Amino acid sequence: MDYSVKLAKEFSLKEEYARNIIALIEEGNTIPFIARYRKEMHGSTDDQVLREFADRLKYLTNLDKRKQEIADAITEQGKMTDEIAIALAGAETLTEAEDIYRPYKQKRKTRASVAVEKGLTPLADLIEAQNTEVVPEDAAKDYINEEKGVLTVKDAISGASDIIAERISDNAELRKLLRAKIAETGEISCKLLEHENAKTYDMYAEYSEKISKIPSHRILAVNRGEKEECLKVDVKVDTETFINAVQSVFVKNDSLSAEIVKTAAADAYERLIFPSVAREVRSDLTEKASEQAIKMFEVNLKPLLLQPPLKGSTILGLDPAYRTGCKLAVIDEKGNVLKTDKIFPTPPQNRTEESEQKVLALIEKYNVNVISIGNGTASKESEIFVANTLKKCNRPVSYAVVNEAGASVYSASKLGAEEFPDFDVTERSAVSIARRLQDPLAELIKIDVKSIGVGQYQHDMPENRLEEVLGGVVEDCVNSVGVDLNTASQSLLSYVAGLNSGVAKNIVEYRKTARFTKREDLLKVKKLGEKAFEQCAGFLRITDGFVLDNTAVHPENYDAVKTLLTITDYTLDDVAGGKISDIKDRVNKIGLAAVAEKCGVGEPTLTDIITELLKPGRDIRDSLPKPILYSELLDLSDLKEGMELNGTVRNVIDFGVFVDIGVHQDGLVHISQISDNYIKHPSEVLKVGDIVKVKVLGVDTEKKKISLTLKTSALPHGIATGENKTDRERKEGHKNAEKKKQQNLSKDDMLAMLYKKFGR
Repeated sequence: MDYSVKLAKEFSLKEEYARNIIALIEEGNTIPFIARYRKEMHGSTDDQVLREFADRLKYLTNLDKRKQEIADAITEQGKMTDEIAIALAGAETLTEAEDIYRPYKQKRKTRASVAVEKGLTPLADLIEAQNTEVVPEDAAKDYINEEKGVLTVKDAISGASDIIAERISDNAELRKLLRAKIAETGEISCKLLEHENAKTYDMYAEYSEKISKIPSHRILAVNRGEKEECLKVDVKVDTETFINAVQSVFVKNDSLSAEIVKTAAADAYERLIFPSVAREVRSDLTEKASEQAIKMFEVNLKPLLLQPPLKGSTILGLDPAYRTGCKLAVIDEKGNVLKTDKIFPTPPQNRTEESEQKVLALIEKYNVNVISIGNGTASKESEIFVANTLKKCNRPVSYAVVNEAGASVYSASKLGAEEFPDFDVTERSAVSIARRLQDPLAELIKIDVKSIGVGQYQHDMPENRLEEVLGGVVEDCVNSVGVDLNTASQSLLSYVAGLNSGVAKNIVEYRKTARFTKREDLLKVKKLGEKAFEQCAGFLRITDGFVLDNTAVHPENYDAVKTLLTITDYTLDDVAGGKISDIKDRVNKIGLAAVAEKCGVGEPTLTDIITELLKPGRDIRDSLPKPILYSELLDLSDLKEGMELNGTVRNVIDFGVFVDIGVHQDGLVHISQISDNYIKHPSEVLKVGDIVKVKVLGVDTEKKKISLTLKTSALPHGIATGENKTDRERKEGHKNAEKKKQQNLSKDDMLAMLYKKFGR
């Protein structure tokens, strides 16, 4: 297959760009490197599209490999025909390819295979032909064989029927069509079972929804309920219509044989086709829902990792707890641990005064600017304690509550033990909580992505796929920010394009005896060759060396930079001193294309170079909104309907967003309350880390639920339907159209579609 043609069409790219991307991937180039340093070859396609392109290329490659395996297996059986070869070549999914292989696949023992062993295949052929002159009962007498277990005419016809039923079930085109129609017209139906956790799934007690309409998060909820044995889940269809449709394809006339085929067709559908295809439909639903959930992780994880670091601050991390006490860790501006300690301000000890003195002493001794509080157990009490303590402080100190998801996983991990071998797990956790506020990216990449705590149903996802996609997100974030070669941890270095954990470890080992003074020093690192250097060099920074080594300009373009500076009458010293503010004007005066040609690079690369030269050492996160810091406490009971507050988006999910408004409990902005205009998904307008102004719609103190709105005008009495007149009319129109469509899906329509596929 010419993948470039197909992928160019699917991704709306020029065929030339698609060919180039495929070639670059096959040469072993990483996605971050391709996205950043080969823009001319792919038309500046962004890294997200490039990853989707690479995933699709991998799928198509695996599909072709499997199709070849199937072709070889059928050929070995001596059963390959032109028709099979054409059908196999036209299969666009693995499921379609497996359907074609189904009749030739080695099966476990079935009723049909038993009948074949009894020698009933010729009788099945005779009945299936539906000759009007044949009397099946008379023909069956020739196949009675006590030795093979065929004792009566009924036994012979029953066995032949089993063979016919399996043949019908193995029909690839029939299965493909029925799969599509079940997905289009069927429903997912649930019933609540008796189980200690059944109450969690009350909303699904008597639930049914069209397969074509059920949203991803409900598919995953239903699946989890079924897995926990709280729900019985079925696929419901109009069985009679489907059976009649299948019979219409295989029953040719009104002969006696046709009656047997008719019964066999019904058996094929009910016993073989429907259970199998229904599982496939649900599997497909689950796969799509999983991909959507993984997409939500992706949408949430990137802005979470790219939250602005709290630079230039000494931070006190506080890991809350009750009986065992709150663990403290003070870190300096570089993240180095200055002091660890423990206090007991929470029940049952309630040693508040002693704890206050310790915290105030640490603030004074180490010039603490900010306190970072984990949001786990005892977080509320710890926040109250911190807010009250800061009122007695002689210097301005603020605090923030940070998501501590995964901190305990990290602190008990091999990586945590290697980083702080002399600390216990609670001390490591406090350090992690402090560092999460200071540099979220550097700290969060140490945690298993499933434990980071954003998205939905992460523990139900296919582990390999989740790690593959989210690993790609982390890689993109790390490479877009850049990594300090002389200070970055092994964990951070391992996500740099072209490096792995082994080479990252070697870089850290190299630093124990020497400092990197220029990027070329990387070539002295064990097991880091020319290809790896090409991939990683542009993403690594040396902050106190050659000025270009502290930018995203790739070493392969250093000569182009020198030419550019000569053309525009600047020097490298001017770059280092920030004295090239009008370089864009000088380039535009000459002409971007002309300068690019003289420099020997493309226009996109030249534009990137100029951007980097204007701000050497810049951090893309510096332009993002800083985290909200608090000095006073707001309680859930303080919230009133209509109150307006600033908040930070913490999680984006299919049906809304959760916003931290500083009361320990995040509030929900339902999708219907996000915008005055219609949106399909919250991610269209919001992302993790966004600072928003919300209005309180309602507070349920018993359930600890907060309803918020982002709309410019909330509805009266805090009742949020989220539907204006236009929304309701649109929705009603959709319902009426769907109802009409279903009414029109008659038996004749189904038959017509089958006739079109198979003829009559």
